[in-house]
Amino acid sequence: MKIEKVGVVGCGLMGAGIAQSCAQSGYQVVVSEINDDLLNKGLGAIKKTLAKSVEKGKLAKEEEEAIAGRIKGTTNTKDFSDRDLVIEAAIENMDLKKKIFAELDGICPPNAILASNTSCLSVTEIASATKRPDKVVGTHFFNPVPVMALLELVKALTTSEETLSAVRSFGESLGKTIIVAPDKPGFIVNRLLGAFMLESIRMLENGIATREDIDNGMKLGANHPMGPLSLADFVGLDTMYYIAQSMYEELKDPKFAPPLLLKRMVTAGHVGRKSGKGFYDYQ
Repeated sequence: MKIEKVGVVGCGLMGAGIAQSCAQSGYQVVVSEINDDLLNKGLGAIKKTLAKSVEKGKLAKEEEEAIAGRIKGTTNTKDFSDRDLVIEAAIENMDLKKKIFAELDGICPPNAILASNTSCLSVTEIASATKRPDKVVGTHFFNPVPVMALLELVKALTTSEETLSAVRSFGESLGKTIIVAPDKPGFIVNRLLGAFMLESIRMLENGIATREDIDNGMKLGANHPMGPLSLADFVGLDTMYYIAQSMYEELKDPKFAPPLLLKRMVTAGHVGRKSGKGFYDYQ
C-alpha cells in the first residue's frame, strides 16, 4: 500500500511535530483538534518553528510556504475520509484513544491504516475498538518530532506484516531510523529509559546525591546529552508518572513503581519545563 495522504489527530506538541515532519517530506496533511483555539495554537506553533528554520538559514522561504501549504487544519473528523494513514496523537488515556479509533474506523477508507503515537499503552487493546485490527499499528515518535531521528513502530498481536511494511516505508520517507517493538509495556525505549529515570528520582529522594551531581554524572561520565532529571523535566513529570504507573500496573515490577517524590511533584503542578518548575526552575 502506498501512503500519500496523511491525517493527524491532535495538534498539540506531538501532533504538530508529526504534521510538520510529514509535510516537510512532501505529504498532504490534515491535522485535527477539538476546537478552533487549540487548532490555531498548534498551527501557530508549526509556523513559528518553520519561521525559525528560515531565520537560521536551514530552510528557504519558498520551502517554508510550500510546507505550510501542505497542512490543512480541521475540527471535523470527517475530513479524514480520504486519508491513507491517520496517526492519533491524543493524550495517554486508553478510553479516549479507543473512542477516537472507533470513530476513525467508521470514517476512514477500508484500506486506511490507523496508527497511535502512544508511548506505553497496548496497541492491541486500541485496535480492538476497530473492525480493522490488522491495519492498526503503533507509531511512537519522539519529541521534538522534526529533530529526533527515531521512530519506534509497535506491532500489535493483530498487526499484519503488510501494514508494518507500509508504515516502515512511510517512516523511512520521513528520514527516521526505524526500530520495531512488540506490544509489551514500555515497548523498547521507555522500558529502558523509564527504569533509568525513575531510579535517578529515587536517588534524589533518598538523599544519595544532588540533582546536579546525578545529571552531571550521566552527562560527563556516560556521555549522555542530558541528565536524567533534566530529561524528566523536558518530557514532563506528569507524562512520566502516567507511563510509570501504566507499566507498573501491567508488569508489577517494583522498578517501575512511581516514586513518592514524583507523585507529590505532579500533584503540586511542578511537572517540568512546560509548567516552569520541575526538578529545576525554568521561570
